[in-house]
Amino acid sequence: MSRGLALLLAAGAGCLVGMQAPVNSRLARSLGESLPAATISFLVGTLALVIVTSFSKNGISSVGNLGKAPWWALIGGLFGAAYVTVAIVTVRTLGASGLTAAVIGGQLAMSVAIDRFGLLGIQRQSVGASRILGLVLLVVGIALVVRR
Repeated sequence: MSRGLALLLAAGAGCLVGMQAPVNSRLARSLGESLPAATISFLVGTLALVIVTSFSKNGISSVGNLGKAPWWALIGGLFGAAYVTVAIVTVRTLGASGLTAAVIGGQLAMSVAIDRFGLLGIQRQSVGASRILGLVLLVVGIALVVRR
């Protein structure tokens, strides 16, 4: 995949994530609670993935390789559940832009650490001054976005 296409797809996914918290928050208001809204959100997402996976190259059969994965590779869904639940609860306070800014800041800080130390099966990457400066500028941007 070309770098340009990868950036375009990632930006599109970012747009969807930016919409996710307000949509889920509206669902929570309709239901009267956050956790059932998060549950429904994941059920709908799971159903969509099962349908798409069934039409993929190997279909559902590749799930048979699950035993080859390290234990920690199985907990990604927990991270997603934590994110969705926190987003539902905090979007009303921070707004969509404040929530997204804070999430991106956390993502970038963790990603820099993962790259620097080669964590979670990712190849080590040098973390030079430009990446650190980018992180600092992002923190400044977050402060500006969430400022009242």
